[in-house]
Amino acid sequence: MNRGTKSWIVYASLLVLFWGVWGAFSSEPNSRYGYPNEMIYIIWAFTMLIPAYFAMRGNRFDRRPIAAVYGLIAGLTGAGGQLLLFHALANGPAYLIFPLVSLSPVVTVLMAMVLLRERINRLALVGVVAALAAIVLLSIPSGKDDANSHGPWLLMAILICVAWGVQAFCMRKAAVVGVNDATTFGWMTISGLLLVPVAFVMMGDFPSGAPWQAPALTAVTQVLNAVGALFLVMAFSRGKATVVAPVTNALAPVLTIVLSLAVYQTLPNVWGTLGIVLALAGSTLMVYSDEKSGENTVAPGAVDDDADVTPAPQKS
Repeated sequence: MNRGTKSWIVYASLLVLFWGVWGAFSSEPNSRYGYPNEMIYIIWAFTMLIPAYFAMRGNRFDRRPIAAVYGLIAGLTGAGGQLLLFHALANGPAYLIFPLVSLSPVVTVLMAMVLLRERINRLALVGVVAALAAIVLLSIPSGKDDANSHGPWLLMAILICVAWGVQAFCMRKAAVVGVNDATTFGWMTISGLLLVPVAFVMMGDFPSGAPWQAPALTAVTQVLNAVGALFLVMAFSRGKATVVAPVTNALAPVLTIVLSLAVYQTLPNVWGTLGIVLALAGSTLMVYSDEKSGENTVAPGAVDDDADVTPAPQKS
């Protein structure tokens, strides 16, 4: 096996670390200070510039139209899905919305198998199923809010699920056609900034009376979110979408729950506990299966960082 062919595990692990910590504290600005979610989005969009700057250092910005297409689709589906999620949560129950949205890796896996011809063996398939089940279980809140249980939120949740599934696929597809990580993340940053006016319109006006701690805490937590997004792009350029998507979506909430237990003394419910077990088991099976296969999954778009790796031919 060539050195670096499994470097996706390193970047996926960093993603889990950053998104796990972000998830544990991301709700604090809103719950503690009543800071609007739309304002949180706006700050997040600008924090994307920080990892984008470091990603572009020493890398060439790919000016090909195909790079712009996949980069913009990945960015707009991700950022647009986030904005739509705010609206869905304002109209529907979180305990139903989050499990639906969490199925986005199913979309990614199916698209990767059909459009990228990614193969998945039986052991890895068991791991994928376990991870997907874990994602749903980990997304079920401990309490229920039955208000507004009927309405357009269901369609919005489905659209978010599809959007985020497509986003992950586009990250992998961009790397397969030779777009480097920095370019893809650069277009994602641009996409997030393009939707800032939309977030402002949804908010109506800048929040007044919010203490300085609210934007400061938002900025700190959203930097973790933004850096994690860069690691996600790097993981997808080095590993199969059929493995990376379920692993990262399953393990990040596990770390969030562990940190919440340590910081807030909050125990997970029975579904969360079962989800943790399935997430760890499923991810272990997928990683083990991927390591055992010895297949080189590094896409051409990752060659800039892994110059010693000769990527295997990929079908597009």
